[in-house]
Amino acid sequence: MKLLIIVFTLIVLTQCCEGRYVDWLPRNIVDTFTNKTSQITNYVRSKGRSLKQFYVENVRNKITSYLGMNNLTETIPTDNQARIKRKFKDYVDEAQASDQKVFDVIAPEKIEYNCNNNDPSIHMTTPQMIALHGYVSESHTIVTEDGYILTVHRIPYKRNATSRVSPRKTVLLHHGLLGSSADWVIPGPEKGLAYILSEAGYDVWLANVRGNTYSRAHMTLNIDTFAFWNFTFHEVSQYDLPAVIDYIMDTKGWDVKINYVGHSMGTTILFALLSTKTQYNKVLRAGFALAPVAFMTDIKSPIRLLAKYSDNLEYLLKILGANEFLPQNSVLRWLSKHACEINHYEEVICENSLFVLCGHDAQQFNRSLLPIILSHVPAGASTKTLVHYAQEIKNAGRFQQFDYGAEGNLREYGKLTPPEYPLHKITLPIALFGAENDWLAGDSDVTNLYVQLANPIDHYIVPLKEFNHIDFLWAIDARKLVYDKLVQLLEEGVSKSYFVNDISHNDLNV
Repeated sequence: MKLLIIVFTLIVLTQCCEGRYVDWLPRNIVDTFTNKTSQITNYVRSKGRSLKQFYVENVRNKITSYLGMNNLTETIPTDNQARIKRKFKDYVDEAQASDQKVFDVIAPEKIEYNCNNNDPSIHMTTPQMIALHGYVSESHTIVTEDGYILTVHRIPYKRNATSRVSPRKTVLLHHGLLGSSADWVIPGPEKGLAYILSEAGYDVWLANVRGNTYSRAHMTLNIDTFAFWNFTFHEVSQYDLPAVIDYIMDTKGWDVKINYVGHSMGTTILFALLSTKTQYNKVLRAGFALAPVAFMTDIKSPIRLLAKYSDNLEYLLKILGANEFLPQNSVLRWLSKHACEINHYEEVICENSLFVLCGHDAQQFNRSLLPIILSHVPAGASTKTLVHYAQEIKNAGRFQQFDYGAEGNLREYGKLTPPEYPLHKITLPIALFGAENDWLAGDSDVTNLYVQLANPIDHYIVPLKEFNHIDFLWAIDARKLVYDKLVQLLEEGVSKSYFVNDISHNDLNV
């Protein structure tokens, strides 16, 4: 009530300043009230600022402050910073006392929002969306060497193909962290990369990583156990990706030449595979890396805030959840509660983990896709994978396997530090596609990766400054800015061809 009285008094005094009673007020008070009114007006007008600026000013800085990592250019007064640190410590203590995740303590109420349910594809699976758009769709089940049951989707030929025989030209698309095969078909036939490649004459295969919507099963492990989720992108590179590649070749014949297109984590697992199981450099035809993630020194994403705690695996698993990352979006509820005092559309984006971690480009984002994106993303990922990326950030300049600590590393690797992935062993022709506004794959890191590749095809930088990590999938002009170049490189061939005619199935058993 006192606050309301004060605000009302300020408004009255300000109005009086413009009338005949102005003379009885001291001039400095009049100026002060007038200036404050102007500031409030300007603030209201500024609410239309871009989400990119919003994230930088609110999400990143506020979370940085809460975690005590305020090393940005903008500083918080010492007393306020200390108060925030104490507050966050109270949250942690309360979470530990009540055996809850810390973000659930901070933001226990889930924000409700209603999406437009007019589009039937919101409720469809990847194969159903493919069929909806007039294409033949297939689903294939693959069991990895360590027992995970994966589902791979396929568009075997173009929409109006006269022959029902799939073409020899083959491409495997692999999604990124929190994604699924749906990522490639969400934009529809004219803009979705899966459809574009199909119409270009390719047999298109769509991978799904262990633990996501379409690969949530194991031969012996229950999905709600830590054992099921005890993996990172390393296990995906050593088991999932080889199993999928072998399956495609078993299906189509061992003389097939597979082109690999990955986005984000889909590129990480490619580099990890080719540098460790080097025989696959001769099996694949070429690799095309969209927003490639290997080195992580130039990071704008809030994931960098976890790097400080990446050595304390137990603590991070306590904060983020020991098994699946964000199954209930609890972290995003916290971000939304503390930073998203914005309009409905922005609030929905701010609550979605993919946009919070990877950024958002309002200029290139097709808002009509938002309901369908929210219905398919996040598709699932292990918390340990996120921790692995946080370790990559902390150990800047090292692209390495998971760090279990000195004692754990001795057990796992026989030495105190985790081994780096030997990138010099990658001989597959690879093209890198980068963007200047990428929150996870900074331009300097992509350049560093490019110069270490033995057989690079191209380092293509998207000619749009605002283009970001997610735009490689769903940007309004993704076809013009990225996919046309990708198809061109696919059709032109590679700088050095590797054929598999002399590769037998036994050569791959290591």
